[in-house]
Amino acid sequence: MAESTELQARETIHAGGEWRGAISGGTREILDPADALPFAVVAEGDEKDTDLAIAAARRAFDEGPWPHTPVTERAALLRRVADLLVRDREKLGRLEAQDAGKTVEEGRVDIDCVADAFRYFADLVAGEAPGRVVDAGSTEIHSVVVHEPIGVCAMITPWNYPLLQASWKIAPALAAGNTFVIKPSEITPMTTIAVIELLVEAGLPTGVANIVTGPGHSVGARLSEHPDVDLVSFTGGLISGTKVAQAAAPTVKKVALELGGKNPNVVFADACATEEGFDTAVDQALNAAFIHSGQVCSAGARLIVEESVRDRFVTELARRAEKIRLGRGTEDGVECGPLVSEQQRAKVEMYVESALKEGAVLRSGGKRPEPSAQRPENGYFYEPTVLDHCHREMRVVREEVFGPVVTVETFRTEDEAVALANDTEYGLAGGVWTADAGRARRVAGRLRHGTIWINDFHPYLPQAEWGGFGKSGVGRELGPAGLAEYRETKHVYQNLAPKPVRWFAG
Repeated sequence: MAESTELQARETIHAGGEWRGAISGGTREILDPADALPFAVVAEGDEKDTDLAIAAARRAFDEGPWPHTPVTERAALLRRVADLLVRDREKLGRLEAQDAGKTVEEGRVDIDCVADAFRYFADLVAGEAPGRVVDAGSTEIHSVVVHEPIGVCAMITPWNYPLLQASWKIAPALAAGNTFVIKPSEITPMTTIAVIELLVEAGLPTGVANIVTGPGHSVGARLSEHPDVDLVSFTGGLISGTKVAQAAAPTVKKVALELGGKNPNVVFADACATEEGFDTAVDQALNAAFIHSGQVCSAGARLIVEESVRDRFVTELARRAEKIRLGRGTEDGVECGPLVSEQQRAKVEMYVESALKEGAVLRSGGKRPEPSAQRPENGYFYEPTVLDHCHREMRVVREEVFGPVVTVETFRTEDEAVALANDTEYGLAGGVWTADAGRARRVAGRLRHGTIWINDFHPYLPQAEWGGFGKSGVGRELGPAGLAEYRETKHVYQNLAPKPVRWFAG
């Protein structure tokens, strides 16, 4: 690993077709969370760099060809980007793993999903009708509803799934004919920089895609408030999302927010009636809670299990959690990587300490692991943690931990299970495990969450909308609704035989 003094700062701000450094000359080291050593240096932009990028996007939208490019050509470009992502899958997957701390296999899967998103939105726009005809009740009137690009889009993305979350915004925005400025998380910007390079390689016109690397308090705030931005799309935490909405309000721009989650995973006893069912439910509970070290907005961090199977279920869950192999994500055999930063690990430790003081019972984890060849001493590792005998008043149950921590609550009746699952300020996702098909549909219908998985956890479909209820945000990503977020609707009413109306004398 190179020392920070040997690393060359990259020009990572792209505005108006030019790669450049920050106007201030500022830079930031990007740390590998597995050993806390820097592996890249990027430009640290601010408000001036942001204004420059917004101006470039504005010119490209108002004066450039992209908004008027036929949808077949826009779709073809998105498909070229997907092909380039497949070509660079291994390199990008490893970069995503090093940047965010996840395993290489998780990184590869992310790149596959990004390519799928570009292909989906390419197919969606290419297959659309040119407009919806509205019957005006007269052959002399031609009335049609059409969709047009919204304009300059500001995109602010999180650190946990840098490229995946960026693709959910970039692909529909480009498909609709918009221009954009994206701000990736300042701690995981590398693959977002790489996808801008791929967009340029694919032939996207100058000024359509712009990126400013830098912190939220300057770059993100300026994007949210700037009068030349027509839409701001933010994915991240509740507090930051609230600030984005407040900054956007004076200019009455469109705002899409995908915020946090505190997601229930409800396990009924009948799902565990067979050994295979029991094994599957436990395995999926591990997947729900600990994939990417729990740093997932849709993580099944609240296990809500029927009382009659609770003891056996939690005992097996804790046993398997202790066997999860922690280490550097780029190493073979590693199943779970580090947390993204020292700050994030300290936050997780705070929540676990609070839970134990409030009466939770530690069944596994709850500490930093011993260093090893795969786990450098300075890495931000934390053991997968199971907290039993939890209740709704605990902070660890109410608030988003965003780490490898699962809490266990218990229910006796279906009504109680639904009440517990819905007892949250968030409403992003949830899971239901049962062998009773009628119960599955009944419970899913009563849960107030944007996505419900039945006898599964975590899969998503590009063609299905993704979003939440309550404090999980507003707006939708993916699916037709995800494309609609990046469009304006226009009604064109044409009178084919105009006549005077004679409303007034004269």
